[in-house]
Amino acid sequence: MTTIASSKDAMAQARARMEKAVEDFRKELAGVRTGRANVTLLDHIRVDYHGTSMPVNQLGTVSVPEPTTIVISPWDPGALALIDKAIRTSDLGLNPTNDGKVVRVPIPPLTEERRKDIVKHLHKVLEIHRTAVRNIRHDIKGAVEKLEKEKKISEDERKRSVEELEKVTHSETKKIEDLCAVKEKEILEVK
Repeated sequence: MTTIASSKDAMAQARARMEKAVEDFRKELAGVRTGRANVTLLDHIRVDYHGTSMPVNQLGTVSVPEPTTIVISPWDPGALALIDKAIRTSDLGLNPTNDGKVVRVPIPPLTEERRKDIVKHLHKVLEIHRTAVRNIRHDIKGAVEKLEKEKKISEDERKRSVEELEKVTHSETKKIEDLCAVKEKEILEVK
């Protein structure tokens, strides 16, 4: 963490760190299954390829030819079995098939129970990111109060900074909650 020399630095750092938390939440959401095929669904799956852990999308071309199927065309045919195994052992509950040239991953429709489990997981992830934003607020508020104690800023400037920090915190938390609500609706939507 960089040192904070003024209330302006504190607010810039708060915004940057909170935006990172929101972006991280967006990435987490991309990997959540919704019943529709999406290449980002496989982003967190790693394949042990020649002793190196690599993401699936670096071993071949990942495409979505149909709304319910993901196709992976590996550049090295020897990676087919490894990709297949990595997807099977992931927590996504997918059952890929391979024909010797490509791995096809059919995305089955979600059951009501599975949808509820996914939403539960989504809420846990949401709470983790809300907490991250609150922790950032706590850190920055402490840094601003320290600046006031060291007589680098006035009491009025501290109050303004803390008010602005609360607004930024509320705004970033709302972004995370809105993203979650959209994803939850998408998950619970029965096609």
